[in-house]
Amino acid sequence: MRRQGGNDMTTKTLKVSATGSAILPALFAVILGLGIVTLAGHVQASALHDAAHDVRHATGFPCH
Repeated sequence: MRRQGGNDMTTKTLKVSATGSAILPALFAVILGLGIVTLAGHVQASALHDAAHDVRHATGFPCH
């Protein structure tokens, strides 16, 4: 005997796009990288300048 309004069990498969899930980490990495390069290349504080001196030369930013 079957109940009226009963629920039949079904299985649904969800498909997640790999492209959509990879955009956010890639965007975060680009923003973080540009921020680090910009900070190392353009900051004028002497302590930060000394810490970033080799990075500036390695990335081609003039520092003197």
